[in-house]
Amino acid sequence: MDKAKPGTPLSPKDYKSDLKPVWCPGCGDFAVLSAITKALAFLSLPRENVALVSGIGCSSRIAAYTSVYGFHGVHGRALALAGGLKAARPDLTVLVAGGDGDGLSIGGNHFIHACRRNMDMTYIIMDNEVYGMTKGQASPTTRSDWDGSKLTPGGTGIRPFNAAGMALAAGASFVARGFTGDPNGLAKILVAAVEHRGFSFVQALSPCKTFRPEQMEWKKHVRAFEDGPTDDAVLADQRVNGDDGLSTGIIYQREQAVYQPQASVAGDSTQFDREFVI
Repeated sequence: MDKAKPGTPLSPKDYKSDLKPVWCPGCGDFAVLSAITKALAFLSLPRENVALVSGIGCSSRIAAYTSVYGFHGVHGRALALAGGLKAARPDLTVLVAGGDGDGLSIGGNHFIHACRRNMDMTYIIMDNEVYGMTKGQASPTTRSDWDGSKLTPGGTGIRPFNAAGMALAAGASFVARGFTGDPNGLAKILVAAVEHRGFSFVQALSPCKTFRPEQMEWKKHVRAFEDGPTDDAVLADQRVNGDDGLSTGIIYQREQAVYQPQASVAGDSTQFDREFVI
């Protein structure tokens, strides 16, 4: 990437790559890309000091649409990759992005352990309650009575995950929910998430116009939480579990010990080989 001249302020556009997103028209993920670039510009972060790691799915294409360092990983493993990167390069600002299927199904185990480990990075789940890239199957956050997929006529009959509630229960030190219909509000949440020292989880409600067109009605019902963030996990849990999933804002924020393993410099390959001689 080309480095900006010292002292030259960057605009949100400077954090976008030349690749044109291939998301469906009306997809909420466009707004997530806008929010991320606005947040990075507000924070004036050098592009070479930022890394964006993603998994698999429509949402995970986002790494290619930014001009920071990026890694498009495999299904469900984005947090594992990001954790390794942060361990080796604690100086980097590490962002992780993915969808509800990528992060809460095959990647669910990585998610809960990333929350409890509390490494200093920000995880954004673009939640549209469906597997969009693979043609509309029910995801871990799909309501039990949704029958929009031929694979689950009549609905799944399975209680959906509460993403924010999972993050709280697993020990994340920053939990928030934003809405792609309010990209500026989402950008403000991302600024706070990046500035927070520890594992920050942001659930971005991101409608899928193609397979969940009814989600376009969210804009009529989304509203801010009545109260601001709390550092009381019990109170935060009551807010999240007493909500219909459409309230937005920073729910929980608490300063706690950040896990950062001591980085070590690997020896030469000859020394490495000797350690495995039987």
